[in-house]
Amino acid sequence: MAHGTKAMLVGIRRGEPAPVPGTSWRTRGEWLLAAVAGAFTLAQLVLVRPGLGLGWDETVYVSQVGTQAPAAFFSAPRARGVSLLVAPIASWSTSTELLRVYLALLSGLGLYLALRVWRGLFPTRVLAVGGALFASLWITLFYGPQAMPNYWVAVGALVGIGCFLRARADRTDRAALWGIAAGAALMAWMRPTDAVWVTLPLLVLVVAARRWRLGVALLGGLVAGAAEWVIEAYVGYGGLGRRLSDASDIQGGLGWNFAVDDQLRSLAGRALCRPCAGALPNPAVMAWWFVLPLLAAVGLVVAVRARRTAPTLLPLACATTAAVPYLFMIGYAAPRFLQPAYALLAIPVADALFRLVATPGGRWRPAVASLLAVGLAGHLAVQYAVLDRTVDRTTADRRDWARNAAELHRLGVSPPCLLTGRESIPVGYYTGCSSAATGGPNANSTPADILRTARRQPTATLTRPGAAPPSYARDWETHRSAGLDLHIAPAPDRRDGPG
Repeated sequence: MAHGTKAMLVGIRRGEPAPVPGTSWRTRGEWLLAAVAGAFTLAQLVLVRPGLGLGWDETVYVSQVGTQAPAAFFSAPRARGVSLLVAPIASWSTSTELLRVYLALLSGLGLYLALRVWRGLFPTRVLAVGGALFASLWITLFYGPQAMPNYWVAVGALVGIGCFLRARADRTDRAALWGIAAGAALMAWMRPTDAVWVTLPLLVLVVAARRWRLGVALLGGLVAGAAEWVIEAYVGYGGLGRRLSDASDIQGGLGWNFAVDDQLRSLAGRALCRPCAGALPNPAVMAWWFVLPLLAAVGLVVAVRARRTAPTLLPLACATTAAVPYLFMIGYAAPRFLQPAYALLAIPVADALFRLVATPGGRWRPAVASLLAVGLAGHLAVQYAVLDRTVDRTTADRRDWARNAAELHRLGVSPPCLLTGRESIPVGYYTGCSSAATGGPNANSTPADILRTARRQPTATLTRPGAAPPSYARDWETHRSAGLDLHIAPAPDRRDGPG
């Protein structure tokens, strides 16, 4: 460990010098980073399309601050960061298109700022290619304009680790200290537990190198970002330990779970692989996932030989700890979980690609360059194909939710109203209704409470087609809709007796 720490410190001291103040914007090559971020934003708007309806988790986050429906149940693992991120739009507008455009622009800006932090640690061309590699993944393009936390954990990780390296190399760089705090706060604001996993190598390095100023900035950011989540744990979840325990239970119980194969299955475009069964996708879909760590290892070897170890080793170490819980500690998978790891791997991988295609003297290797060009072209084609299928399938699913909402309105279920049962959270959002559950991770009610509500306002229970409704809804009228049976409670004004 001591040897590894020394290698990091030597690498930082001998890293590429920071840009000289006063050099022009274009000379520093920032236009390359801006171009990558702009292309990323444009690709989201064209390929994912602003008209894509809100997903299940998105309706939970947006409903906390939005006006379309009452706030959905907020389970223990969730944090309020995404809700606050979308509040500038969702607090006054129900337009999904406007929210998507806002998030696409914001995600492009976030990518630009995150890459800009790394200037001087790597050549600008490496940063631009690294940013393009991360931004061109179907996972990044798909989730960039969505109200979800993982992309923003990735941005926070890039900012925090880049600023950590800069502050370690230059004790007078106060802006870098603030950047460490900002990156850590952003991660903790979005997903506190992810923030801890990402920053573990930084905390170890702080202790080993006794750089307490860096530790204060890092811990200050984590505390600032997680403060609301911790306070809410005591106010609404029975304490921090109880909230962590509930979060673990909701995720199936944290512990040893080999989920690598689950992550591989999710690469085919499965937004949530739970339960995660079935055959693995086509090898062409999975190939990049195995090439990525190999190229990262090449990048590390190159960095060690060039005596600039830290700017490569530290993001690789943080990428590893960020991935550990999602590869080995939960029993299901979602491709977005590994976005922070992909973002941190992208820059060392880009550095490795440049070292492979050019000699130490700067001369290009035509054969290697051609081979890499073909490989990258195939990789981009696969990413586009998976993205296109995923967008089409997701659009169809969310249109079904909208059709169910329209049918519920036709049957007299309109706000204020209550939905329970299958997919009641997203369909409830589309309908403008509250949602309730008597069991599972979103349990927040009882059959007696639901029946009392049904006496006062329109209420419906949703089930799979042909499935029996819960006992409290056995005598409710059933209607078939888009992939669901709608069991509608008798209208409140038709009831006998007191309401």
